[in-house]
Amino acid sequence: MGVHFMNKFPALENFPDSHLLSDKQAAAVLGLAPNTLAVWRCTGRYNLPYVKAGRLVRYQAADLREFIQRRTASHTGGAA
Repeated sequence: MGVHFMNKFPALENFPDSHLLSDKQAAAVLGLAPNTLAVWRCTGRYNLPYVKAGRLVRYQAADLREFIQRRTASHTGGAA
C-alpha cells in the first residue's frame, strides 16, 4: 500500500465525528486494503459500523475513532 496511497487522505483527526468517509478513505486511515473492509462487512469479523447508501459504503469518522480505541492494546498478555 505504500506512503503514496496513505498521503492521498488526510488524517482522521481532520474530520468531524459525523463526517462520512469512503471505504478507500477508511481503509487508508486503518492502514488496510479497501477489500479487507469488504471482507469484514461480509463476514462480520469486526464490529465496525458502516452506512450503506445504494451501492456506496461510508464510515463515520467517530466510528473509526471508536474502533481504533477498542482495538488499541498496551500489552499482549501475561502477568507482570
